[in-house]
Amino acid sequence: SSSSSASSGDGGASRAPDTSLFVPVPLKPGLGSAADEDVGAELTRPLDKGEVLKNLNKFYKRKEIQRLGAENGLDARLFHQAFISFRKYIMESSSVSADLHIILNDICCGFVLLGHVDDLFPFFLRHAKQIFPMLDCMDDLRKISDLRLPPNWYPDARAIQRKIIFHAGPTNSGKTYHAIQRFLSAKSGIYCGPLKLLAHEIFQKSNDANVPCDLVTGEERVFANEDSRQAPHVACTIEMCSINTPYEVAVIDEIQMIRDPARGWAWTRALLGLCAEEIHVCGEPAAIDLVTELMYTTGEEVEVRNYKRLTPLTVLDYALESLDNLRPGDCIVCFSKNDIYSISRQIEARGLECAVIYGSLPPGTKLEQAKKFNDPDDPCKILVATDAIGMGLNLCIRRIIFNSIVKPTVNEKGEKEIDSITTSQALQIAGRAGRFGSSFKQGEVTTMHRDDLVQLKEILGEAVPPVKAAGLHPTPEQIEMFAYHLPDATLSNLIDIFVSLSQVDGMYFVCNIDDFKFLADMIQHIPLNLRSRYVFCTAPLNRKEPFVCTTLLKFARQFSRNEPLTFDWLCRHTKWPLAAPKNIKELVHLEAVHDVFDLYLWLSYRFMDMFPDAVLVRDIQKKLDDIIQIGVCNITKLIRASQSAAAPGTGEVVAEDFPLSRTQKDARAVSDRHSAASTEALSIAVEAAGLRRAKNLRPSRLGSRQEDVKSYGRGSLANRLLQEGLLTQEMLRQLESEWQDQHRNGRYGFGSKRDDQHSSKETRKKRK
Repeated sequence: SSSSSASSGDGGASRAPDTSLFVPVPLKPGLGSAADEDVGAELTRPLDKGEVLKNLNKFYKRKEIQRLGAENGLDARLFHQAFISFRKYIMESSSVSADLHIILNDICCGFVLLGHVDDLFPFFLRHAKQIFPMLDCMDDLRKISDLRLPPNWYPDARAIQRKIIFHAGPTNSGKTYHAIQRFLSAKSGIYCGPLKLLAHEIFQKSNDANVPCDLVTGEERVFANEDSRQAPHVACTIEMCSINTPYEVAVIDEIQMIRDPARGWAWTRALLGLCAEEIHVCGEPAAIDLVTELMYTTGEEVEVRNYKRLTPLTVLDYALESLDNLRPGDCIVCFSKNDIYSISRQIEARGLECAVIYGSLPPGTKLEQAKKFNDPDDPCKILVATDAIGMGLNLCIRRIIFNSIVKPTVNEKGEKEIDSITTSQALQIAGRAGRFGSSFKQGEVTTMHRDDLVQLKEILGEAVPPVKAAGLHPTPEQIEMFAYHLPDATLSNLIDIFVSLSQVDGMYFVCNIDDFKFLADMIQHIPLNLRSRYVFCTAPLNRKEPFVCTTLLKFARQFSRNEPLTFDWLCRHTKWPLAAPKNIKELVHLEAVHDVFDLYLWLSYRFMDMFPDAVLVRDIQKKLDDIIQIGVCNITKLIRASQSAAAPGTGEVVAEDFPLSRTQKDARAVSDRHSAASTEALSIAVEAAGLRRAKNLRPSRLGSRQEDVKSYGRGSLANRLLQEGLLTQEMLRQLESEWQDQHRNGRYGFGSKRDDQHSSKETRKKRK
């Protein structure tokens, strides 16, 4: 199921349900009583099952019966499934009800005046409604899943006249600053941001300005007042905002995320539901029209305040081309964790220090790395990061360097794609250079590779497409009402049917709920009440982390047995205390353990009795944060340890879902899978073999060639090419030799003599 499942409605027309989602409830045959059997047989005679089967099949083929079925909600699929079940029920039952027995007997005996196969229809329909209970309550289900008037879900907000102020502008334009100034001057206020880091920043800023402010995130509650009284101001992650508490001012940050396929519903809920006299909305101008349109449906006007960037941002006419050209204040942006590992190692090989920031690092570690990079007295002057720097961190960056302009994404249907970054993403990241108030009065942006620079200029030159629709998500109450009507359906199936039947108008879409369904399926076998099951399924976790997923499963299992999840239990499960990581694999595991602690804390605020040791867990999480920081500070040592321990010919540091190819310039010289020499040789071999590179796929969505790109990096690429007969050992050696000769002759612009020597040494080591 996905957002596309819930296409726009058109007024009152009800949509046909996706009946492939209707799971039949199994009915056991032979439920009739002995008395029924006696009555039926006594009034007629025992049934000839052979004749019964013949007449049942005749009934199934009747066009009139199929038409009647369709009129009663049975499309061809349901009609077929219901008939198979009906036939099986009759054929395998030792007895059937007396009235059905008599009808079957009359039909089998050929008593035309008394019985005709069409007379079976009422019995067939009764059976169909038993195995498909939704047939009897389709109108109710349609009403529950009608999502066409979201403003009406928030009567408290509709009861007041709110003033909406849209602060529109690019990154580093001061739009959020002005909204926060109004927040601080108000008697009461709420700040809603997309990240814990942003909520924490406003929490600090408010309390530093002597405006008592609480912090509320999924995992944390911090009170400004020592007696735990609620402060008049609160900074929260947007999912946690209260729509029942009245405020003078509300700030909704990064409003363009209302279009996010997974989280957009939280911005829609805040925008429509917050009870504040003034709502200050901050974000890209691309969201102005949608916000204005949404507020038109609530009868509220939008005042737009436009802001321009405070410092100039220049797109350079030259690419970096070599890490030897790095300068203090440079930030290399990668879209692959393995690229981060590899580039940071190459930078260290040049005698430079670098900070590292990527999404799965704990917030505390990200802040420490940012502090290290920003500190003018620290020798660390280079930052290597993913697009995690796009929001939530204040960084003193002179120049943004895109290592690649292709990025793995998840589309609205929950499908993985590899595509060029969007204009919105490029502007968000590039805009981090030359932050107002930093030591750099203007920002610069370029790419690592010359070929990418042309495309980056194209991307940055395009207009950001307007935000077209706002996300919605079924509420626990709606799912509970669905479950009342369909008590035998699984939670995953309930959600599927809900999305299938839901109606939305053109301004909205139903958010992708694949993560929710994944967790619902994972814990389906555990006996939980519906409300608890729903809460577990909304837990924020990365489903690509097996350790975190298995922990949630264990949490749910112990919870179902009514056994509290204690601090001692958690320590045993995570093998706490943990040592500093010796390689990348251990660092990744520590990050997963940090996520497990987050999960515990998140659940502790929803089930306090069952997760009673939040204070102790928070203490060890802080210690774990320090251990992870040690690992990140020594990241290049961990990479070396990981690569020396890797199997010959691989050198893979950590498996990734989205292996990406590089340009011919260095063919992912920064790839962790091979030394620079063998990477280039392999890239040439791949090209010779006719495989298409990701960089040449812009602006298409990769189409039929996507698999070629995705296949890069599955195991050793060298082995794969050798197995497919596209490369021989001799060819591989020859390609490496040719590449080294070309490199020395200056044909490839990336790197220096030191690169050659480093690559040759690495290649010789691997050969040994």
